[in-house]
Formats: sequence, structure tokens, C-alpha cells
Amino acid sequence: MSDQPQQGDTTVPNPVIPGFHPDPSVCRAGDDYYLVCSSFEYFPGIPVFHSRDLVNWTQIGNALDRPSQLRLPRDMPSSAGIYAPTLRHHDDRFWLIVTNVGDGGNMLFTATDPAGPWSDPVRLPGVPGIDPDLAWDEDGICWCTVAGVSQVRIDPHTGETLGEPHPLWSGTAGALAPEAPHLYRIGPYWYLLIAEGGTERGHGVSIARGRTPSGPFEPCPANPILTHRGTSHPIQNTGHADLVQAPDGSWWMVLLGVRPRGGTPGWHVLGRETFLAPVEWVDGWPVVGELCPELPAPAWPLHPIPDAPVRNDFDHAELHPRWISLRERPERLCTTKERSGWLTLRAAGASLDENDAMFVGRRQQHLSCRARTLIDPADGRGGLAVRLDEEHHYEIEAGAREVRVYARIGSVRAEVASRPLPDTAVVLGVEIAPTPPRDARTGPDTLSFGVEEPDGTFTVLGTLDGRHLSTEVAGGFTGRVIGMYAATGTVHFDWFDYEPLPLP
Repeated sequence: MSDQPQQGDTTVPNPVIPGFHPDPSVCRAGDDYYLVCSSFEYFPGIPVFHSRDLVNWTQIGNALDRPSQLRLPRDMPSSAGIYAPTLRHHDDRFWLIVTNVGDGGNMLFTATDPAGPWSDPVRLPGVPGIDPDLAWDEDGICWCTVAGVSQVRIDPHTGETLGEPHPLWSGTAGALAPEAPHLYRIGPYWYLLIAEGGTERGHGVSIARGRTPSGPFEPCPANPILTHRGTSHPIQNTGHADLVQAPDGSWWMVLLGVRPRGGTPGWHVLGRETFLAPVEWVDGWPVVGELCPELPAPAWPLHPIPDAPVRNDFDHAELHPRWISLRERPERLCTTKERSGWLTLRAAGASLDENDAMFVGRRQQHLSCRARTLIDPADGRGGLAVRLDEEHHYEIEAGAREVRVYARIGSVRAEVASRPLPDTAVVLGVEIAPTPPRDARTGPDTLSFGVEEPDGTFTVLGTLDGRHLSTEVAGGFTGRVIGMYAATGTVHFDWFDYEPLPLP
């Protein structure tokens, strides 16, 4: 849902997948590219994207879309769950290895079509840690490398480990959090790419090489090969990368980064996003080119995709894969089949403060945007929310013939505004816009919640500071998700609009 680059454009926008899409892993199968990201406490899990050009990406599904594949316990905290998948294509199959820190640890899934269906999990009880990677050598041996960094041989069909995990190269001595390992055979060397420095402002990418997949590895003398630590660059927290060859044979890197806004320390609200950067090889080492918000248009043909429609009318039996919920989404609580053309939600938890709240949302993908929904709360209460986690969310709620705006910030939950609701159905909305700079304390944006009047005008009931829905305030690993929820009883939603707005 961004302006799609056309052939002949001089630049293309970066991030290539905006919004809460962290820990990208990419693979190539013929002329097609597929990419997956972490999804943490949200169900379905692991969004899967397709591209023909590395620039234009379309979500084609979620790899973990069945309860048999993905269990996220109700008492599991936010920012737990699904961490750092690796996607690979080998022997005409797609292989996906991932950690569920909420249940079961490391597990592996396969598919012949990355759009799905994906298999039920093959569990890997002998593989420790997080951020697992898969690589096959010329003898067909499968090597699994994990954060830390250690490695063990596995049978990917059974999950059996073959031998004990052994340590590899773990990056710069003393550096925080060596993680996100990816192992590649490129030319005469095996390359071990890792992230280090933690996934905040100190994040970076380093690499080493060896003659065998198990080492020994020599570090690149120019490490880190990518970092924006200690700079004022508009893209920060750069790391957790994966390498891929473009259609013309050149090399590129997908990685996560954030776009902080406002004063000090700078607040990022969309989560960690997927960026693209060029790579050249010099003396057997990768040299990463400039990572910038606008990339020079690539030399190969682009395959533009249409913008996603602004409106979702809930006319289909199944929700589009962009819609996600908290920990589970049972049909008895969420369905489009009860009232034709409407989404029906039934309350579980009493509010978004609860881990089992019935919520259906989509990632915020633009720094300036607007969302609206038409709700019929006749048999309950519910509304429109912008969520970061259970302790950081804003919402506008309709029910009991009243509309209220709430803010939950840490341990405080407050009613911000209210007005009577004369009719049972009402259009609720939120407009999000960057905050004009004032001083070092200026927040990143403001969120204005209100109702749409019968004549189409938007009446703002409450305006809230966006910094409280940022990772710098809330902590954790996710980004904002905008959506609909039920607080009590049963509520119905006729449509939901999401559209980007021009930046001021």
C-alpha cells in the first residue's frame, strides 16, 4: 500500500515492505522471490511475500495459519511467540525454520507452494537457542546454525540432531547479542552472516568466511559491513540481514531497520521494517552500498503491483492474510459468515488490556494515514484501536449509546473523551500525522480519534501523543497494528478503510 515504482522511475522507495515486518529472510526460486518475517504474538503467523524484482512485494499468505502449526498460549506476553524465521528453497521444496518462544522452541515446516498450505511442524528438541538457519552442503548434509552462534547437523525430515551443537564464530569480541546467523556457499567460501550489537541503535551486520560450513571462520577486516550506530541517518537499528541475487546476477541484502521521528531519543512507531541495500564483492568480501529511503531504480525490469484497495467490505468467507489477531482467532469469535458482508466479533477479554482480547487488525504501514470503520454495537461494545501491546494502546469505542476515547499508557488507563451515540451504527475513525517539530521533546506523531458525522465531516473527540505507542516507550519487538475489537457482547463491522495520507 505504497506508491508502486514503475519502470523508468529514477528511484524506488525504501523500506520495500513498510510497517511491522522485522527479521526478513529471503530466497529465490527461479525467477521468483519469497520473503518471510517474524510475527511474535499475532495469529496467523509468519507473513509470506512474493516478488519478481525484489522491490514490489505482495503478501500471498501466512505460513502458520492453523492452530496445529501455531500455539500461542494465552498467558504468553506480547513480543514473545514467533521469532526470526529462515526461508530456503532446496530439492524443489520450501523449508521454513523458526523459533516459537511461547511454545515448543525450534521447529521446521515445508511446502511445495510458499503460498501454502505449509506442513505441521517437525519439532527440533535438540536444537538450542533462537534464530535458526538452514544450509545444505554439496553432500546433502543439513546444517542448522543458531544465535550465539552455534551449529548442529540435523535431519530436516525427522528433526533429529546428528551430534552435539558446537560453537562457531560469534562476531566482535564482547559485542552484544550475536544472532540472526545465515550460512551461504558463494564461490570457494562458506560465508557466515550475523547480526550483533542488539536490535536497537547499536545494531549491525558482520560476516566471516571459511572453507567448510562448520568453519573455522575468519572475520571480514571491515566488520561491521553495515551499521548506522552513532549517526543521524534517518534509518536506524539496521541489522538482521539476508543475502540474495537479483535477476541480473547482482547481490543485494534485505535487512530490518526503523525510521525514528520527533526529538530525543527519537521514537519509531511502525516497528522494524524490511529494507533493501545493494552489495558488491571486493576481494572475496561483501561491501554494502548506501542504504537510503530512496534507492536508485534497479537495472532489471520492475513488476509493479496495484495498490491494495482502501476499503475492505468483508464480502469474502475468509479474511485477507494481512489481517491478524492476538494469539488465536477461533471462528466462534470472529466470522464473516454470520451477517453477510459484515465482520462479526464476539468479546473474550473485557478490553485490549487483556491477553485474550478479540482483535482483528492490520499493520500500520505509513507515517501518515487514516483508518475508519462502520460499527454496529447493538449487542455489545467495541471499536477501533491502535495497538502496540496490552499496556500501550489507544481506542475509540462505541456502545451503550455512547462513544468514548480511551488511552492505556503503562499502568494508567484513562477515558479521554465521550459523546452521546444517538444511533446504533456509527463510523469511527483515527487520523495519524507527524507532529510538527517544537523542541527536543517533540513526539513522533499525533493520533486524532473521532466520529464521522452524517454529512461526512470528521469530528475529533481526542488527540493523543504518539510517542506512547512507540517501541522506545513500550519496549518489545513489534509495531503498531490498527484494527477492530469487541469489548463486550457481539459487535459487527460493515467495512474498514485504511489509506495513506501525504506527509506534511
